[in-house]
Amino acid sequence: MEFRRLGRTDIQVSLICLGTMTWGEQNSEAEAHAQLDYALDRGINFIDTAEMYPVPPRAETAGRTETYIGTWLKARKNRDKVVLATKVAGRGGGPRGSFGWLRGDGVEATDLSARQIRYAVEASLKKLQTDYIDLYQTHWPDRSTNNFGQASYVHREEEAVAIAETVETLAALVKEGKIRAYGVSNETPWGVMEHLRVAENNGLPRLASIQNPYNLLNRWYEVGLAEFAHREDVGLLAYSPLAMGVLSGKYLGGARPAGARLTLFTRFTRYSNPQVERATERYVALAQQHGLDPAQMALAYVNTRPFVTSNIIGATSMQQLKTDIDSIQVKLTQEVIDGIEAIHRDQPNPSA
Repeated sequence: MEFRRLGRTDIQVSLICLGTMTWGEQNSEAEAHAQLDYALDRGINFIDTAEMYPVPPRAETAGRTETYIGTWLKARKNRDKVVLATKVAGRGGGPRGSFGWLRGDGVEATDLSARQIRYAVEASLKKLQTDYIDLYQTHWPDRSTNNFGQASYVHREEEAVAIAETVETLAALVKEGKIRAYGVSNETPWGVMEHLRVAENNGLPRLASIQNPYNLLNRWYEVGLAEFAHREDVGLLAYSPLAMGVLSGKYLGGARPAGARLTLFTRFTRYSNPQVERATERYVALAQQHGLDPAQMALAYVNTRPFVTSNIIGATSMQQLKTDIDSIQVKLTQEVIDGIEAIHRDQPNPSA
């Protein structure tokens, strides 16, 4: 396993990160523990979760994923062997709902105020059965932004918690030892810049990472944000590297395998359009032409990007997990990379 530095911290994370958002919905507690055991045995030390997981988010299931990780940590007594990341939900830009039920009685909507962040971090610490969180991330900005598949920017005058309040709160949590570092997710170049500016102007710990979608069908991160990663050491934690499994080819021709994510949950449409289908056909054909597993080719491409700190995989079966982790051993030839770039030039970012 390869390891990379998280921002400018002293934290080293595995290039492959174990994503967990299906645990508690598509995966049982026993299956979650089995995935954790296997991943750790394969050299993965980085685990990513969120207070609202599993997805799709529901009041009835929220927090199950963190709870499963917590019972595993308690049983294995190996907290020092893992880098644990979780997230706190903001208000603006959140998908389908305000998630007030994450914050206890009397809260109508989540936000990134000092009060709500402190409530959320204490709840996560309790569920995870740990004294500290290695990386605490804002799940999405408090303001409305063009994320979750929306490419065009629409300005809205709205109430939003100032980024300064969020950064100051996260910095205080670092000082208190409740978290070691903080990051953002589903952020924009302006948002990253503002987080860095507030920290620098006030002598506070700086932003360590950004967790955004990045895959062969969605390379919007490369426009603006990749330069931040390079120049400011705010590395990408790439989520949805297989485009919700689409890049494996299993959904081609309208197929909907039993138990698969897009079969179970029709709300996920970001990677469901004719342009995605055509591009996916070409990527799958390219992989097969070179004797590669399509999923492993897609993951290996993400692994090679210099602005990526860690590639967040997710699996509902042990076979999927093994295939995904084995992508670390796949070395793409220049011919394959040239083929990928040719497809991208013809059909850039078809998911949005």
